[in-house]
Amino acid sequence: MDKIKNQIGVGTANISNRAKEYVNDVLNSGRLSYGKYLKKFEEEFAREHEKKYAVMMNSGTSALRLALACLKEKYNWGPETEIILPAVTFIADFNVIIDQGFKPVFVDVDSLSYNIDPKKIVEKITPNTKAIMAIHLFGQPADMDPIMDICNKYNLKVIEDSCETMFVPYKGKKVGSFGDISCFSTYMAHLLTSGVGGLALTNNEEYAVILRSLMNHGRDSIYLSIDDDKGLSKQDLSKVVLNRFSFVRPGYSFRVTEMEGALALAQFEERQDILDGRADCAGYYISQLAQFEDYIQLPHSVPNIGHAYMMFPIVIKDARISKKDLVLFLEEHNIETRDMLPLVNQPVIIKQFGSIEDQYPVAKWINNNGFYIGSHEKITQEEREYVIAVFKEFFINIK
Repeated sequence: MDKIKNQIGVGTANISNRAKEYVNDVLNSGRLSYGKYLKKFEEEFAREHEKKYAVMMNSGTSALRLALACLKEKYNWGPETEIILPAVTFIADFNVIIDQGFKPVFVDVDSLSYNIDPKKIVEKITPNTKAIMAIHLFGQPADMDPIMDICNKYNLKVIEDSCETMFVPYKGKKVGSFGDISCFSTYMAHLLTSGVGGLALTNNEEYAVILRSLMNHGRDSIYLSIDDDKGLSKQDLSKVVLNRFSFVRPGYSFRVTEMEGALALAQFEERQDILDGRADCAGYYISQLAQFEDYIQLPHSVPNIGHAYMMFPIVIKDARISKKDLVLFLEEHNIETRDMLPLVNQPVIIKQFGSIEDQYPVAKWINNNGFYIGSHEKITQEEREYVIAVFKEFFINIK
């Protein structure tokens, strides 16, 4: 088998003619700050996820950070505050909790979906627990019904991390529509890609005002866009002019430009083609790799719960197979891989909490045996067939 020339990557940049048209319109306008493209993208994205307000910023991590900062300010959460999160997720979720001075509390994950296991949440709740991060990993929704029941019973806030999962239904309701604040990413290799970018969504108007202020250095909400001093009466203009350089809280510089808004809007308008392409690629992989299910666990589907296939996760089940050997074999054949977001075994976690991985056996199993490959819409049929051929070549030598 000849090695394919170009690497089959875990992500792609899908820059369509529409995206180029929108970006060129921004460049020709001479306006790079918040304008019609960012505004329309926020409005359309919020509507798609059944939320009233969306705030686009420079990353999904920033959205998560501001979600916690907003709730911290609103409810006066102190340093004793505990935030529950899964033991498998990207390090950003841990980082933003620490950044706000809170305590992360890890919960093991489900062995099929790789999302937080609701059955293991209650035992981790204390009087200091204030919120659960419901994180939808690899394109598959977390099990939101029991999570919402727990949050309602214990009066906990819900922060949805939907950075890897958007537009996906969970029992008829889309991910990102459950949380008090829901966070998304449009960073490279995500479902929508605007280079950099993220969003925070909410139905709470006060949260929305705080989020936009925090994103903009903590500025007074009277002036958060360069259009906020236009078309006003003399009296209202006077108020804006006197307060537009007023900062009411410590904040951040997390803004994006109209160019990111233009890219994001174009991809939003083409989202179904993107999702269909990913589902087609993943469906082909599942059908062809099913012959090796004695060796590996493939993505798991559940009735009435969708999957965006942001990645194609694989967990080795056969003790005869070394993850290192399989991953290196794929990489040597130009198939890019990534670990399945190990968290509790990270050096920064061990430094702060000690060696805790054994407390989370499912996470440990995934950390030791799990990886993912790409399943995006720009992987050609020829490349898909090549991927399957490489797996076949590896497994044929298993004895």
